[in-house]
Amino acid sequence: MMIRKLTVKGFKTLIQDEPIELGRVNCFIGANGVGKSNILEALGVLGAAANGVVDDESLLRRGVRAGVPKLYKSSFASARTPAHIGIDVTGDAGETYRASLLNPLESPEPAWSYKTEYLSDGKEEIIADGVRSKKNLNPQAGLAALKLVDLDEQNAATQLMRALQEYAIYCPNTPTLRGIVPDQQSRRPVGLNGGMMAEAFDLLRKHLEGQGDAGEDVLDDVLALIDWVADVTITTQAGSLLSPKVPRTKHLIKFTDRFMNKSRNELTAYDASEGALYILFSAVLCLLPHAPKVFAIDNLDQALNPRLLASLTRKLSAWLRHSGDDRQLLFTAHNPAVLDGLDLTDDEIRLFAVERNSNGLTQVRRIVLSEPLQSLNQEYPLSRLWLMGHLGAVPNV
Repeated sequence: MMIRKLTVKGFKTLIQDEPIELGRVNCFIGANGVGKSNILEALGVLGAAANGVVDDESLLRRGVRAGVPKLYKSSFASARTPAHIGIDVTGDAGETYRASLLNPLESPEPAWSYKTEYLSDGKEEIIADGVRSKKNLNPQAGLAALKLVDLDEQNAATQLMRALQEYAIYCPNTPTLRGIVPDQQSRRPVGLNGGMMAEAFDLLRKHLEGQGDAGEDVLDDVLALIDWVADVTITTQAGSLLSPKVPRTKHLIKFTDRFMNKSRNELTAYDASEGALYILFSAVLCLLPHAPKVFAIDNLDQALNPRLLASLTRKLSAWLRHSGDDRQLLFTAHNPAVLDGLDLTDDEIRLFAVERNSNGLTQVRRIVLSEPLQSLNQEYPLSRLWLMGHLGAVPNV
């Protein structure tokens, strides 16, 4: 199961009737402030709704920025403020979940209220729109989440709901990846900011090594992106590698530098290149079975050299497929080099231009290799075409 369509109405800058049609790997590009992160967050709000309650705690746990109601609901001078926020998704077999959510601007409650909820497995309707008219129902509790106990785990609707419930937006930062700052939102196998990376990489290494030659090849593939590394392990004995003044977690990633003298060629995540940590972070999320089936990374390109970024992007689809046919990634990026790692001839790898129209509304447009674009792409890489303005999604400055 993968999410194939996402439709958002009335959430922040998103007011569009056309669904966003997703693949396995989905890259969103555009100028700062056009609404790329809003797309990721809308899915996070629906994930909270699928879990049964939408409040600040459930949103923060999914990487959605908490805020007052007026910051969630669309507000444009050219359009009326919507009465509710509507978000719906559809999966491979037509399974659908949608929710209309209320959080009044004048009298906000700690938790949002459900106006309507709908769930279908593509063949049968499980929860129907309009059920909130029944007076004995708690408007702040999701019905679809409760209904899951009656459904088989292999039911398409159950699979969709589970994927939504697990969904999260990851935004790693260097101090947390290094293990010197605690993660504000810890999750399994890795926190939203990169907490417990050492433990997560240890799990990944054991998982891949347990798969024989195929897993070993994937592990080699990951480590090959870090060209100075001979090996990566974890340690609890970092006394000789770290100053006692440096705060640390119990487990630390230990790198072996293949160029250094063997008596002094080990260093921890605290001293290693931050790019190496971001590579391992992406690999953990793509390859570990404990990671969410559907997840997002906001600003995948941070801290990465452009050429390394393109190489990482080329690996993403294969890593996800190795982990399972139902793994799916959404990410945002600003570095043009990310485009050179996207094989747009593969229909499961999709690139979206995100822009705001003359009224400020976010518009999402899939970029496909049309004949004119293919001709240009023979002469220039996609990164160059983006900078030249042929793809749109550039700031008006």
